[in-house]
Amino acid sequence: MPRQVKYWAVIPAAGIGSRMQADIPKQYLRIKGRFILEHTLEVFCSHPMIAGVVVVLAANDDNWRSLPGIGHAKVMTAPGGAERFNSVLNGLRYLHQHADNDDWVLVHDAVRPCLTHADIDHLVERLREHPVGGLLALPVRDTMKRANATGEVVETVSRSGLWHALTPQMFKLAMLERAIERAISESTLITDEAQAMELCGYRPQLVQGRAENIKITQRGDLPLAELFLANRE
Repeated sequence: MPRQVKYWAVIPAAGIGSRMQADIPKQYLRIKGRFILEHTLEVFCSHPMIAGVVVVLAANDDNWRSLPGIGHAKVMTAPGGAERFNSVLNGLRYLHQHADNDDWVLVHDAVRPCLTHADIDHLVERLREHPVGGLLALPVRDTMKRANATGEVVETVSRSGLWHALTPQMFKLAMLERAIERAISESTLITDEAQAMELCGYRPQLVQGRAENIKITQRGDLPLAELFLANRE
C-alpha cells in the first residue's frame, strides 16, 4: 500500500519587524492577551490534517521560551536565516527528518494570526491533486497606481489579472526546496515561495482566500486583527 501523503507547516518567525518600530519582534506583540505567533501556531496545531509544524526562529530569540504551546507534540523548531527565504529553506531541510519529498508543505507568515481551519481546508482541497501547488490570494479591487521615487503617479496600472499574494503557500517539499536553492544560487532575491517556483518555470495556482487573513506589518493592523479574531469567536 502506498504511503499516504502528509501535510506539514513551516512558519518563518526569525524576522525583527522593523516597520512596526516596537521593542520586540512583531510576532511577540499581543492581541487579545496572546502573542500573535501563539494565535498563528494554534491554527496549525489544532488542525487534524497537519502532521507537524516547524517554527523557524532567530538564534537570539529569547521570547520563544515564554510562548504557551511550545511543548505541543506537533511543534518543532529550526534556526533562522539572513532573509525570509533562507529561513524557509532551513525549515524545509529540517522537515526531511520527518517528511517525504512528495509531502505537501504549507508555508505561512508568523504574523498572519487570522487564518482559519476553513482557509487551510479550502487550500488543500483545491491543490491536493495539482501538479505544482499554489497559494491563497485575493483579486485586486482598487485602482492601481505606479509611482516614481518621489511618490508622483507615473502610470495607472490595469488591475485585470492582478492578485494580492497571501499565505499559506502550499508546495511539495522537494520541489520547493530545489526552487529556493536555485534562486539563492542565482542570487535572486525572492519575496515568497510562489516566486521561487515561478522562476523554475512552474505556474502556481491562485486560490481565493479571505480578506481577514491580513499580515500585521504596522501598528494600525493590530486592532483590525483583534476585531477579526473577536468576530470569529
